[in-house]
Amino acid sequence: MSQALIRVEHLKKYFPVSGGIFRKTVGYIKAVDDISFEIKRGETLGLVGESGCGKSTVGRTLLRLYEKTAGQVFYRDQDIFNLNRKRLRQLRPKMQIVFQDPYGSLNPRMTVGNIIGEALLSHRLVGRDNYEKRVMKVMEDCGLPSYYMDRYPHEFSGGQRQRIGIARALALEPEFIVADEPVSALDVSIQSQIINLLMDLQKQHGLTYLFISHDLSVVEHISTRVAIMYLGSLVEIGPKESVFSKPLHPYTKALMSAVPVPDPTIKRERIVLEGDIPSPDKPPAGCKFHTRCPVAIAKCKSQTPELVLRGHDHCVACHLV
Repeated sequence: MSQALIRVEHLKKYFPVSGGIFRKTVGYIKAVDDISFEIKRGETLGLVGESGCGKSTVGRTLLRLYEKTAGQVFYRDQDIFNLNRKRLRQLRPKMQIVFQDPYGSLNPRMTVGNIIGEALLSHRLVGRDNYEKRVMKVMEDCGLPSYYMDRYPHEFSGGQRQRIGIARALALEPEFIVADEPVSALDVSIQSQIINLLMDLQKQHGLTYLFISHDLSVVEHISTRVAIMYLGSLVEIGPKESVFSKPLHPYTKALMSAVPVPDPTIKRERIVLEGDIPSPDKPPAGCKFHTRCPVAIAKCKSQTPELVLRGHDHCVACHLV
């Protein structure tokens, strides 16, 4: 068995675009366009990119919440898209998700105890006699007092709701969790608490994360490795220290230049990208970033660069590197 818990090979996810009187398919939104990567057991892979680049689509396709257009997703060396309904249901508890909106993802008509424990009964992972004990233990691990069990989501703050969402995912004793921008809707002071909670839970339970975010400061704090995504494609992936200290792709460099530096005596040269992100239904030929790249050459407009190794476990898709 390979060291990777999750292995993605040439994954594509296209959404059809309908038009005309008969609503026929006239094109496709190429949300995820031929990406490959691995997530090793016990690590956190931070997936970074601008809004609309396909980050959340990657996470949901990995969990088979979306059906793929092409490619393969392996969990413990078994292709999840080849599993029948029964086998997929058996796998579900091991692969969970924490959503971005901690309020919209919780049923307002259910108590906290029922929200956290509902899937336990659905998957028959615990009997009625041990149900309450398991729920209380998970709540304790996530910093939620047991007397919250009978309360409803509207009675809590955003940070507390996100703890409930994390507890719901943790209750099934998963191995892999997709954290889909779990702190972007929270105040900065609360963000650090949730990030530290996720890191503590990872150590306690041996969890593996795909952490999706557009905030590089948060990603730098929690991630083991970092993957940079642009318009449905991966442009750079490598160890956190390598990507942050020596970014190779022009897009990564532009993102890094926008990260605030805590030392006021240090001035970082700001790289401002011109123009808007092209539409994902008609991406540019060649390198997708060439329309905004400040150092693009003629080759970039016609040839698509491959993701190749340019250092220890550090890969980049750029003709100029």
